[in-house]
Amino acid sequence: MSKKILVILSEWGFWGEELVGPLEVLQSRNYKPVLCTPTGRRPRALPPSMDPGYKDPPLGKTVATPEMAEKVRRLDDPSNPYLANQRSLKAMLPERPYWSDLGELGYPDERGQMKMSYYPLRKWEGYCRARAQAQQALVEEFEALLLVGGSGPMIDLVNNYRVHDAILAFKQADKPIAAECYGVACLAKARNFDDPRSIIWGKHVTGHPQEYDYRDLAGVLDPETGAMLSREAGNPDRWVNFGPPFYTLEHILRDATGPEGGVHGSVGRPHSVIVDYPLITGRSTADSYTTGEKLVEVLEKGLRRYGW
Repeated sequence: MSKKILVILSEWGFWGEELVGPLEVLQSRNYKPVLCTPTGRRPRALPPSMDPGYKDPPLGKTVATPEMAEKVRRLDDPSNPYLANQRSLKAMLPERPYWSDLGELGYPDERGQMKMSYYPLRKWEGYCRARAQAQQALVEEFEALLLVGGSGPMIDLVNNYRVHDAILAFKQADKPIAAECYGVACLAKARNFDDPRSIIWGKHVTGHPQEYDYRDLAGVLDPETGAMLSREAGNPDRWVNFGPPFYTLEHILRDATGPEGGVHGSVGRPHSVIVDYPLITGRSTADSYTTGEKLVEVLEKGLRRYGW
C-alpha cells in the first residue's frame, strides 16, 4: 500500500511547478500525495506559472519551460479530476477559539462527549482535546507534510491556525515537514499558543530572499471564479494589486530562526534546498524537484542535514 503524504495548497493560487515537481518525485517512489485546501475548494494554478513566456521581474528571465507549462495546464484543466479530489483542512482540525468568546460553542469533554459552554476556558480545554485527537489522526494517516508555495499562501495559509496545528502535529510526531517558497512562511508563524518562539527557532532554512521579491503586481486568483483579480481581467472593481508581497519573507525567517539558526537564500546560485530535520525547505520554483527528492531521502535514507 502506498504511503500517504499530506499536501496543503492555497485556494488563492499556487505556483504550478511547486506542486508538479514534488508530485512527480513522490509518485515515482510509490507515495500517494493527498491534496488538501483550507476549506475544501478546488485549488488552481497561478496563470503565470503555466505561461512559458512569462518573465519573472526580479529574476529577469522566464521560469516555466514549455514542457512544465504544459504539465501545469493539463493538471489545472477543469476537466482533470485530480485537483477536485482535495480534502478540507477545516474538516480535519478544530477551530481555535477566541479567549474572549462568550458565545455558546461545543467541544468534547474528558469522556469525548460534546458539551456546550459559554466559558472561554472550557472551550480552550475542549479545543486542546479535539486538536490532540485530530493531530493524532493526521500523523497516523500521513508520513509527511508538504506546503506548496506561490502568492496564494500569503492570504489563506501563513496565518491559518489550522495549518499551524497541522505543522505542529508532524513536528511533535517527529515526522518530516517540507515547504516551498512562500509556504516556508507557514513554518515561521507556526508555534504553540503558550510559546512565543517559532518552531524554526534555532533551525536552518531557505526561502524567498529579498532579492527575489516583487516590487509590484504580486497577485492572486479569485477562489470563487478562478480568475486573476486584475484590471487586465476586466475587473476594475475587483482589482487586487498587492504591489510588493505583504512581507519580506527573508526578514520574517531571520527573526523566526533566532541567533542560533540561519537563513540560506543562496542568491546567485541556481538552487537552494535545506534539510534541518524535520524540516525540508525549498527557496523557489527551481527547487521544486529537489525539495521532493530530499523529502524522499529523509523518509527512506534517514537524511537529517543537507545544504548548509
